[in-house]
Amino acid sequence: MKHPKEVFQLLGMAARARKLITGEELVIKEVRAGNARIVIVSEDASKNTLKKINDKCDFYNVEKHVFGSRDALGHAIGKESRVVLALTDTGFAGKLSGLLNEYNRGWANDEDTCTRIREKSESDE
Repeated sequence: MKHPKEVFQLLGMAARARKLITGEELVIKEVRAGNARIVIVSEDASKNTLKKINDKCDFYNVEKHVFGSRDALGHAIGKESRVVLALTDTGFAGKLSGLLNEYNRGWANDEDTCTRIREKSESDE
């Protein structure tokens, strides 16, 4: 998958189905409650936000991906810019996980290297 269009479409469907939580504090609350199935953090999130979400997801064993800009994520769900999203539905989360793993194939998926590696590989093309 060269274009992330399918990921954004799936996020839009999840938002319309009301299976999506947005906002740092609400996402952390859902992760703690065990309702979050997958968390997405924008590539332009602050280091503090990224660390907080990363720590919570690691502790509660929730899958986390760094993907898209805050404006692109917000646009995909029909809202203003969003930095953190969480899916609460197992079906949507499974499909999204597959798409994101395919999109990020071969790239490290942690707070520092994901964006840096992607920028490097795109500049090499």
